[in-house]
Amino acid sequence: MGGKLLTLPIGVQSFDILRQDNLLYVDKTARLQELVTSGRRYFLSRPRRFGKSLTLSTLDAMFSGEVELFKGLAAEDWVTKQAAHPAPVLRFDMSRMQSDSTEGLKKTLVEMLKRTARRFKLGLRSDTVGGMFEDIVEDLYERCGQLVILIDEYDKPILDNIGDLNASDEIRQTLRSFYTVLKSCDEYLRFVMLTGISKFSKTGVFSAMNNLEDLSMDWQYGDIVGYTQDELEDNFADWIDDAAARMELTRSSLLKQLEDYYDGFCFDGKTSLYNPFSIMQCLKKGRFSNYWYDSGSPSFIVTYMSQHSIKDPEMYCGITVKEDFTSSQEIERTDPVSFLYQAGYLTIKEKEEQELTLDYPNREVRDSISSMYLEHVYHVESYGGLGSQIWKALKGGNITKVVELYNVALASIPYEDYADQGENWYRSLFLMLLRGAGITANGEIHTNKGRPDVIAQFPEQVIVLEFKYAKDNLEIERKRAEGQKQIRDKNYASPYEAGSREITTAVIVIDGEKRAAVL
Repeated sequence: MGGKLLTLPIGVQSFDILRQDNLLYVDKTARLQELVTSGRRYFLSRPRRFGKSLTLSTLDAMFSGEVELFKGLAAEDWVTKQAAHPAPVLRFDMSRMQSDSTEGLKKTLVEMLKRTARRFKLGLRSDTVGGMFEDIVEDLYERCGQLVILIDEYDKPILDNIGDLNASDEIRQTLRSFYTVLKSCDEYLRFVMLTGISKFSKTGVFSAMNNLEDLSMDWQYGDIVGYTQDELEDNFADWIDDAAARMELTRSSLLKQLEDYYDGFCFDGKTSLYNPFSIMQCLKKGRFSNYWYDSGSPSFIVTYMSQHSIKDPEMYCGITVKEDFTSSQEIERTDPVSFLYQAGYLTIKEKEEQELTLDYPNREVRDSISSMYLEHVYHVESYGGLGSQIWKALKGGNITKVVELYNVALASIPYEDYADQGENWYRSLFLMLLRGAGITANGEIHTNKGRPDVIAQFPEQVIVLEFKYAKDNLEIERKRAEGQKQIRDKNYASPYEAGSREITTAVIVIDGEKRAAVL
């Protein structure tokens, strides 16, 4: 089961094994050829595990003229011509730099530059980071002509210090001395591309540079990494059929579930993309899971969340922002909406003139951020075990058991986290528990008469829940009756009555005095 011979292998770290069987890859070389022939200086921001590093691997091989890797691919002719005069390529991976201090960063930058000089048998006249980089570029140009420079994860040392503004500023100053060589040595460079998670700010690392073209939200390159629906179905047909058989699903059912779980990333306002890493894992393992999150949530996300008031994930659903909302500040100082977008937890759902509507891209991300909130924001202990019990109880329509388990979660939360919390906080925590358990659950879905607080769905069951907050025990009965009347009058269950699924409705009242839920 090999599929087509394509490029950009996901999960493969070396071009030496590009053509092994059983890899999942898509031919993006036509798009990369457009880049190398139409311009010279580029920057691309994408979340982790989206193929940025492998894009640079492909460019490295293209400029190096490694024809054998491109047989039958879109860029084969270009690479064949390039092979007659291969360009020297300097490729730097900033994720390998020591970032616990400016001294450590400078030391590893110097070591990296010395290795590069030895590789090309060059001498170094300077002893500073910027000077050594200039020595290499100038001398290599004199020997071979214009260079290609590829820099991966340009912002990793900054993100590693996101919790310490002074440290991140010092790290940024050190990196600036390295990156500004790209401007001062511009005449020696044929092609430059940098990648990272955070978008660059004109006041930050690249303040002295005005020659980088930012592709991050460019409609022409919205699909340069990631898989479109057509690419998935055209290139992975055998994989899809095999996974459907192992999972005992029809092909159409599997495709629908793949779309729900992993599709929906959008960076240009029009192109919907799958996360390549998650698709690879799902098709190989034959089961749905939150592979992107489970592969290792970066510490910088947890650090940011702990230092900012990100309390209710629902507030970011359908939020409207200006088109340039990511460009005003460095990522450690930016607001939660911009941060969550750059980290990959929010994406573009609609684009209209100069405004964007953001939302969570898919079920995997929504479930993953729920798990992150439970652990690092709500501080719920042992939420994993609770989740499986909640799933079983809710699937069986046992709302009483669900409320008991919800109270177990509430009891584990530190008392100081309860300060001034109302209905929305309790409802949000409940939704996080459901999503962390892998339950399809949504809050405040719009109907023609209102917005039910929670809708949880199973193949045979739909649960409609309304949350009410009572200041003390005396208000509980009144709030319960108010919620029941609201469910009836606004007919929250009506969108699901046409199907064959059983419908359960209930009101959960929060006793604010006891900090517990009751039916």
